[in-house]
Amino acid sequence: MMTLYLGLDGGGTGCRAAIADAGGRILGEGQGGPANINSDPHGAMASILAAATAAMVGAGARPGDLVAVLGVAGGGMTDAARATEARLPFARARVVNDAVTAARGALGDADGILLAVGTGSVLARQRGGALHQIGGRGFLMGDEGSGAVLGRTLLARAMRAADGLEADSPLLAALRTEFGGIEGIIAFGTAATPAQFAALAPRLVGSDDPAARAIMQAATAQIDAAIAVLQQGAALPVTCIGGLGATYAQALAPRWTIRPAQGSAVDGALAMARELAP
Repeated sequence: MMTLYLGLDGGGTGCRAAIADAGGRILGEGQGGPANINSDPHGAMASILAAATAAMVGAGARPGDLVAVLGVAGGGMTDAARATEARLPFARARVVNDAVTAARGALGDADGILLAVGTGSVLARQRGGALHQIGGRGFLMGDEGSGAVLGRTLLARAMRAADGLEADSPLLAALRTEFGGIEGIIAFGTAATPAQFAALAPRLVGSDDPAARAIMQAATAQIDAAIAVLQQGAALPVTCIGGLGATYAQALAPRWTIRPAQGSAVDGALAMARELAP
């Protein structure tokens, strides 16, 4: 039996999987839904298996053929990671936080800082082969600068403006109308997923609305401060990935050296899977 390698990257918006042979040739690929194994373990497992199954169909592979590394949101929670590993059907599997595989793919073996920011956000520093991660703790208590936090902040500001606690703006007024006023915003926020909050973030990017500019400036300042914490010594280049990566790369370029990603998070997971094999 020939051993094949499965790499999977999963986050708040969706997950992607690829199967490769020992030489790195991609044999099959697949996609699935959101995959946060801490906040929604059952939904994440369904998404993971959907993406992996599609990749197996393309590769003509069976679960027992595969050595797998999964970089998923919530993978930094030890209990959640071990529980997920126990439920996977592969010959061998390791579950890690998505920042680990993203850093491996984006930075390769080089020293640098990774900013991965889409629905969620996380940062990591790689120096001398050692990886140190900060952030990535979910949009309720972290994920600064992420799409989910930007969307939540935008709606909160729209309500505060209605109360006279913030300066109003055309964007904030339009949102109150669109959502049916404060009650409609509250109803949305009560049931919305991080991805649904993040769907509002594009309204902020590149906007001339004063509220949008203020929100983006504050988010950029938070990310800039996190990068400064990670630098600690000789300046490291910064690689920005994810749906909002290009936006922040442009904003951060005057202060930090920006370097393009060498590869994707799936590339990183595949590289780690090849190292995991006996």
